[in-house]
Amino acid sequence: MPDFDVVELPETDHVAEGDTAPDFTRPLVNEEYWEDASLSELTDEGPVLLVFYPMDGAFPATYIWNEIRDRAWGGDGSDLTVVGLSISDPYAHKQLVEERGMDYRLFSDPQNGVAEEYGIVNDLDGMAGVSEPRPAVFLLDGDRTVEYAWVAAEWPEFPDYDEVERALESA
Repeated sequence: MPDFDVVELPETDHVAEGDTAPDFTRPLVNEEYWEDASLSELTDEGPVLLVFYPMDGAFPATYIWNEIRDRAWGGDGSDLTVVGLSISDPYAHKQLVEERGMDYRLFSDPQNGVAEEYGIVNDLDGMAGVSEPRPAVFLLDGDRTVEYAWVAAEWPEFPDYDEVERALESA
C-alpha cells in the first residue's frame, strides 16, 4: 500500500495524436549551461519526445528520468531528441541532470504556461494559484505533429514505458 493517496484528476482537453503541438520558447538546460530555445528548433532536427513532469526533487521526476535514462532513449545513433519540461528553475534542472547522470536537456517553465497551452495543468491542492504539469509524454515529428500522446489521469501516474517504446520504434 502506498504511503500517499492516489487522486483521480479531472478530465482535460489536452493536445492529442494528430494535433500540431504548440510551439514555445523557454530556457533549455543541460549539465553546463542554459539558453532560450524553441521547441520548433528541436523538431527541425528530427523527432522529439517531449516529457512533462512535476518539479525536480519530487519522486515522480526521479522515477520518470531514471526509467528514460536506463532505457537510453535518444541515445547514440538515434535521431530522436528527448527533452523534459517542468516548473523547476534552471538551477534545479542543472542539479537534477547532474544527480541523475542524465544526457537530456530540460525546459524550465516556472509559470507553467506551456502546460496550459498543452491542456495538462495540475492545480496543486491547498495552494491557490500554484500548478504544475501533469506527467505527460508527446512524441512529435519534424512538423510538431503529435504521433503519440499520453497524459496522466490520476496522481501519481507514470507512462507505460513499453508502450512509449513501441511508439518510438514505429515512428
